[in-house]
Amino acid sequence: MSPREYRGVAFAVGLFLVVQLGALALVPEFTESGYQPVEDPQDPTNSLVYILAIVVMTGLMLAAFRYEFDWAIRLLIVGVSAWLSWYVFSAFAPPLVAAVPAVAVAVGLLVHPEWYVVDTAGVLMGAGAAGLFGISFGILPALVLLTVLAVYDAISVYGTEHMLSLAEGVMDLNIPVVLVIPLSLSYSLLEDEEIDDEVDDGTGTADSDNGEIADEPVADGDRDTATNGDRDTAVDVPDIEERDAFFIGLGDAVIPAVMVASAATFSSAPALSVPFVGLNLPAFFAMVGTLAGLLVLLRWVMKGRPHAGLPLLNGGAIGGYLLGALVAGVPLVEALGLGVVI
Repeated sequence: MSPREYRGVAFAVGLFLVVQLGALALVPEFTESGYQPVEDPQDPTNSLVYILAIVVMTGLMLAAFRYEFDWAIRLLIVGVSAWLSWYVFSAFAPPLVAAVPAVAVAVGLLVHPEWYVVDTAGVLMGAGAAGLFGISFGILPALVLLTVLAVYDAISVYGTEHMLSLAEGVMDLNIPVVLVIPLSLSYSLLEDEEIDDEVDDGTGTADSDNGEIADEPVADGDRDTATNGDRDTAVDVPDIEERDAFFIGLGDAVIPAVMVASAATFSSAPALSVPFVGLNLPAFFAMVGTLAGLLVLLRWVMKGRPHAGLPLLNGGAIGGYLLGALVAGVPLVEALGLGVVI
């Protein structure tokens, strides 16, 4: 890989790591504040309800894009960004004080959605969501969630391809459903949007210093996919040397981080002496497994093709978690969360 590719990979790994560590730091604060939204986190049906919600939301978003209600999706995601950001900030500040930066996040997304604003909001959303889901899903529900979503991701990307349509719809909204990975210091997401608008209007060409967003490969997991906005067109996906950014879905960072947070919360493995975060061996190995899966995924994405992210990322998180549990001396039945059910 070229130096710019290594920088992009390092930036992506850094974003994933911040989401994971942020979730771990928020878990005890969320637990103490009583933010757990379910009565029984060990109930596997919690996962099924969440998966059903994903499918329904996916259908609603596809319908919104088809009937030109893009603005409604944008406002919804910006609102969710502010809401989750408030959860994050309220863990360390009084509720009214936390509302100030949360509103600032929403205003930034509406007024100046440059890539660093989108990524900042995405990291806040990712850490908050992973922390909330981590304290809401016990070990078995978390394993069920990650397994089913990995399968769903593969089917929706390589089979039905409906997630490709979804990714194509959200790419132009500049909202934190994707993490933007710039490969050039001069990259501007807003300038790319202007160029794309000119091309769509017939007033410009597809060539630019920043590349064309519609042709970028997207390891997209906001709805748990890795996708590419370029679908069945005759335009070739440009080589990595021709692009100044690629995109990774926020859900690709959030979903495996749920396993990390769940392991830190519900595993009986002894805690490690790590400042600021609650960490044990199963959670640590889940982090390592996720990042290993991410490196493989990025290797594929750098070749210019879209790929489902969650099979690799969730597989790495689950495999790492189980390995860490065994190293920590946790019995396999307990590590799988079956002891609670039995």
